[in-house]
Amino acid sequence: MSAGRASEGAGCITWWGFSPARDLLSTGPVRPEGEVNVLLVGSGDLRHILKTIAGLQSKKSLHVWVIENSMEEVARQLLLLYLALMPQESMGNNEKTEVFLEVFGNSEIRSQTEEILRHAASQLSLSVTESLETATHTCLNTTLLKFKERDELARILKLWIQPQTSSSISMSKAWDYRVRQHLGTRYNSKGGSFDWDLTMKLHEKGCGAINKQQYVRWRERGLAFEMREGVYQTANPTLLSSRVFNQKGDRVAVRGYWGDIVSSPYLAFGIETEDKSLLKTQNGQYIKTAQDISIANVQALFQSLSSRRGCPTTSQSDAEALQPSTQTDRKSITITDLMCLNGISVTFLPMDSLHKLPQKQKYSHFFNSIYFSASCVHQLGPTMRQIAAPDAVLVVELAKYILDLSKVQEAGFAKEVLRIALEAEFEPWLEGKIDDVHAVFIPRKK
Repeated sequence: MSAGRASEGAGCITWWGFSPARDLLSTGPVRPEGEVNVLLVGSGDLRHILKTIAGLQSKKSLHVWVIENSMEEVARQLLLLYLALMPQESMGNNEKTEVFLEVFGNSEIRSQTEEILRHAASQLSLSVTESLETATHTCLNTTLLKFKERDELARILKLWIQPQTSSSISMSKAWDYRVRQHLGTRYNSKGGSFDWDLTMKLHEKGCGAINKQQYVRWRERGLAFEMREGVYQTANPTLLSSRVFNQKGDRVAVRGYWGDIVSSPYLAFGIETEDKSLLKTQNGQYIKTAQDISIANVQALFQSLSSRRGCPTTSQSDAEALQPSTQTDRKSITITDLMCLNGISVTFLPMDSLHKLPQKQKYSHFFNSIYFSASCVHQLGPTMRQIAAPDAVLVVELAKYILDLSKVQEAGFAKEVLRIALEAEFEPWLEGKIDDVHAVFIPRKK
């Protein structure tokens, strides 16, 4: 792992995406009718799922199909979905947002958050091992995964359930190791490197709401969201994974933090908002930070989930008043107690299923929207036309926010995406506004 390699800053596992949340059904020439099927390939987190649900009309139904590159990413998405679906009677919207963002973007979490995480992981473990044919919850469907993948999923979840011990990985050391490897000789002047990446890269790319103090704290310790006076010192197990290295001819799996250490988790929910008051500036400085915007956006997304529960949305103050004061109530929550969202399903597909879908009649011209992350675009091939609906929209994440790439490399990546899409018989959707974050394509007319 040579210092400063472009791949090292972004990491080799996608804990969060390199683009803001998008309503995938509002992208493209027509909004599909009837039941809508969306395929996500390597999205890394829930941002697009939550945003697309929020934009859905009340009587519409949505089925999201997810393919990820590792079972660690699947386990983490299941956990974040579990937290998002916690009923307001057991956790008010304010606290749910805080816990969600803490698990989402912090290398270390509070002890009370760890308790919630462990209970959720135990419930998910039961669901994965017991619901072999029928999903326990329509938004947590793992029944189509292979047996070996489910076994791996159960193993990961059990790691999260175990209490931290003296032999546990030190997240602070794992994080610092990555920073040292990435910066190399620049490590001793890391403050200057952090400031350069923020002001000359993120701010230049329109991310002015990312506050210097918060960004530097995240670059140094991996703490993106500190919303309460609390002690953040328990390793967030959802951000730990194994990476295989060659050591003297042997392949050795090393457990540590192998995700993004440069771009930040603020990109997902913290740099765009429909509430323009959150983007006001004073003397050239943003009044609100990316953390503030993330909180507001996630709260709004969770509120939209509640509105699909089949009952009137509970107001914020009422929701907080309903929150029980004891942890025992939360510990009695099972997957069947989670919110069921009218017309919404989320199904996780096997990791190698992308090129097998065209071989199955069920998926013929099936997906109304297909999303590829920047790290998975190489998997986009001509067979994708067979699973794309006639009016489908293909959305591909570009490399704008992968900060270790130069402008020339970023532009080269966009050209490569265009070449791959054209070979797969998709053409650019020219009527859409110019977007250097995502490239949008539609099937080429024959």
